[in-house]
Amino acid sequence: MDKIKSLLEEYNNKIATLNLAESLQYVANTIEGKHVFSTSFGIEDQLIHHFLDQFENEVSIFTLDTGRQFNETYEVFQKTQDKYKQKTIHVYYPNELDIQDYVSKDGVNGFYDSIESRKSCCFVRKVKPLKKAIAGANLWITGLRAEQSQNRETMQFLEWDEDNQLIKFNPLLKFSLEEVEELVAQHNIPINSLYKKGYLSIGCAPCTRALEEGEDFRAGRWWWENGKKECGLHIHQDKNN
Repeated sequence: MDKIKSLLEEYNNKIATLNLAESLQYVANTIEGKHVFSTSFGIEDQLIHHFLDQFENEVSIFTLDTGRQFNETYEVFQKTQDKYKQKTIHVYYPNELDIQDYVSKDGVNGFYDSIESRKSCCFVRKVKPLKKAIAGANLWITGLRAEQSQNRETMQFLEWDEDNQLIKFNPLLKFSLEEVEELVAQHNIPINSLYKKGYLSIGCAPCTRALEEGEDFRAGRWWWENGKKECGLHIHQDKNN
């Protein structure tokens, strides 16, 4: 483990000197094994997808279809697949029996009733499918940015993900939202039409609303809850998210 941390520190110092395209290429060439990129078709993921399409290194792209997505998310999914034909977007779905069990126990919209029920829904619809998607991977590329939440401010470009036993790469970690928007506009990258309506963080339709003026980036997700709001996909170090 000490050797891995030492190598990651060396790689992180190098990445800090590179632009987005260079950092993606560098990590893809440097980290051995299977590489995967998870997209929820948010603006950050769309930007990464655009640059991944520019080089031939094999990075498997996947998305999690929870069954409760906005129609606008499916629309940008199709536009993305049409624009970037070089790479297939693999789709992972929740297990049907898991969904049946959840609904019979908590109800179809039971996630509104308690944090525990909401986390159970996220586990069934997101976390379990994620485990399948990243099985056997050595590198997982994400669209996380430090300014998205306090929990992400201490993250590094490359980190060891103890829970999933792989290296997680956050190429947009130091990007501001304005920088992301500028690059997306510059390269004419398709984005979810809900984004310009105030949906900066887009998840499942029942659990996402537009932001009101002055609200925090994550305020539109699980807005009926207080405190840290994560679904369990991204567990940082020893923090239980």
